[in-house]
Amino acid sequence: MNDFLLYFQIGFQHIADLRGIDHILFIVALCIRYQFADWRKLLILVTAFTIGHSITLALSVFDIIQYSMKWIEFLIPVTIAITAFSNVFVKKFVFKSKFPLIYFIALFFGLIHGMGFSSYLKSLLGSGELVIWPLLAFNLGLEAGQILIVLTILLITLIFVSLFKVNRREYLLFFSATAIALALQMAIERFPIH
Repeated sequence: MNDFLLYFQIGFQHIADLRGIDHILFIVALCIRYQFADWRKLLILVTAFTIGHSITLALSVFDIIQYSMKWIEFLIPVTIAITAFSNVFVKKFVFKSKFPLIYFIALFFGLIHGMGFSSYLKSLLGSGELVIWPLLAFNLGLEAGQILIVLTILLITLIFVSLFKVNRREYLLFFSATAIALALQMAIERFPIH
């Protein structure tokens, strides 16, 4: 049980670490369009992302897929920029579609982010170790970290939109533009040269 808690904590710290801003920035870009009243949609959205990264995290840890880490590190900020750019098309904040495109974006981009997490987890696990429990614990820790980030985003949105009466669309565009700018800078810095 101690190992389970250890890997849970490592997963939580990995996503909530302010030095790993790319993970936090992706969650911001993904969730900034929503408010507390949209909690069901947010739960589905974050779960779609978790499913995506859990799949490739497991496939990578079990050596079923191989990839270039340089390209994954480049693609992660690209996913942030695309997700943030999709916010530009949100105008009325009425989310009636049962399966909006953003759910599929979260699932697909979760696959890419899972590959980014996997190199870190593989370095912790080494070889020949049973990985099912550490993998599950790490994923649950990541999910708990994501939920904390989402709750923080919702609280900040509540403060600005409800208390300070900032226009919701302008708020969305400001944070999305900031995420795009930071993501493009990261993508340029990480572009694989060769």
